[in-house]
Amino acid sequence: MLVGERMTKRPITVTEDTTLPEALELMRKEKIRRLPVLDKHGKLVGIVTELDLLRASPSPATTLSVYEIPYLLAKVKMREIMTTDVITVTEDTPIEEAARIMADNKIGGLPVMRGDKLVGIITETDLFKLFLELFGARHSGIRITLSVPEEKGVLAKVTGKIAEIGGNIISVGTAAGEDPTTSTIVLRVADVSEETLVAAMESLGGGIRVMHHRTCELPVCPV
Repeated sequence: MLVGERMTKRPITVTEDTTLPEALELMRKEKIRRLPVLDKHGKLVGIVTELDLLRASPSPATTLSVYEIPYLLAKVKMREIMTTDVITVTEDTPIEEAARIMADNKIGGLPVMRGDKLVGIITETDLFKLFLELFGARHSGIRITLSVPEEKGVLAKVTGKIAEIGGNIISVGTAAGEDPTTSTIVLRVADVSEETLVAAMESLGGGIRVMHHRTCELPVCPV
C-alpha cells in the first residue's frame, strides 16, 4: 500500500502572508491540526501546526489588554512561525515508510509531493484509520492471538486449519514474539464459533499457543 492511496488529496493550505488568527480559525473550521504553507507561486515553503500557532499566541498571564492582543496577533504571519525544513514524501512511498518517518521525527503529518508540486498530505489520523482496517476492527468476529514458532510455513498451517473448519479470515497481522524464536499472529475470524476456533488452534501443536481470544460484536469490537 502506497501513500498516494491513503493521503488526503488537495490539502487545505495557507500562504506566507496568512495571519495567525486566520490560520487558527481555518484549522478550527476544518478540524485539522497542520497547514502546508505555499508561496505566491504555489510552491511549498513550510508547514505550520496548531501547536506552533498556540505557542505564538500570548499567554493567559499576559499583561496586554484585550484591545492590544488582536492587533498584535494580526501582525504575526505564517512566514514568521512556520517550519521551513519540511520533511516530505512522494505518492509512491510505502505507507509503512511514511509511518516510520513520522515516528522517527516525532511529527504527525507529511506533505506529499509530485516533483515540486504539493498533491496531498498523509497524517497520523490516516494511519489510525488504516490500522483499524488492517485489524478488521469494524467487523464482528473472533479475535484470537497466537504465539507461534519463528519458522517457515507456520502461517500457512494456521490459515489452512481455519479454512478446514469453515472459518472466514477477516484480517491477519503479525508482530514480534516474546523472544527471537517466536512470532505473534493476530487474526479476526468469522463464520465459526469461538470454542471451535480455539480448539482448532490448540490442536495444531508444534509450539503454536493460544495467548488470548474474544468474540467481538459491533459497535464495540476492540482492536
